[in-house]
Amino acid sequence: MFDIDFMALLTREVLRERAAELIAEACAWSVGLSDQPHHLRRGDRLVATGMTMGVRAANGQPLSGEEDGRLELGDARPGTFQDALNALAADGTVVAERFDVEVVEPFVLVTCVLAAERARDTRPGAWAELLDDLGEDGSDLVEVVRAGEWEVPLRIDAEHLVLAALGGVPLVQVEAEGLPLSLVRAAEAVTRAAAAPPAPAPAPDEDLAGSLFLAHAALRAAEVTVPVPPAQAEQLLAALLAEGLLPEEVPAVLPHLPVESATVREVTAIVAAGGLGY
Repeated sequence: MFDIDFMALLTREVLRERAAELIAEACAWSVGLSDQPHHLRRGDRLVATGMTMGVRAANGQPLSGEEDGRLELGDARPGTFQDALNALAADGTVVAERFDVEVVEPFVLVTCVLAAERARDTRPGAWAELLDDLGEDGSDLVEVVRAGEWEVPLRIDAEHLVLAALGGVPLVQVEAEGLPLSLVRAAEAVTRAAAAPPAPAPAPDEDLAGSLFLAHAALRAAEVTVPVPPAQAEQLLAALLAEGLLPEEVPAVLPHLPVESATVREVTAIVAAGGLGY
């Protein structure tokens, strides 16, 4: 039987190899924390102190309160990265919770997948036994990692690495260290958004089948430009009505036709105003 403890050791080994990457990602993530408004809990209410976290840190005032926060993050020096992690966010959660979700958890998942790839490539026989033990076929390494439950203990190790490296460092210094990578990550996000495929057109309701048949016939007969521009909105609407569509049916079919979004708005406005004399 495959030694599952070996996988736990292997995930820790890969995490140690990627420690510098983790620290860099933590620094990049921290950029902007200084500009966030500072909050404290007073009784049952969450209140803004009127200062940003950066200003408060510069004044040597603690960012975290005694009543809230995580025990393992307590006793932090005021103004440090660890103190900022233990501060309250505007929604009442601790900043560390967002750090876990946005940095630690995805980083640990990738680390476990890399460890699984190494185990698969270097110990194929034992890897096959592991898959059999876990009831997985190995086609989805993320699912293998979930089944092996190596993530949770590794998150603790990852958090310890970050705190050991950055916990006592002033927040402003951590942000300065992370600024270059933060700019890279922001540029990557813009590129991904620009490259994202357009949202698919909504699937037509079965009840619209008849109306859509008439609408497409009207579009062919109207001899309009496709996609239909706003300048031909009245021509399109006249063709739809002439083909037998009811005015109240027109707005429902427009999203399923090759029509510019501005034209959809124009035709809908004409219908709402009772235009074209119908």
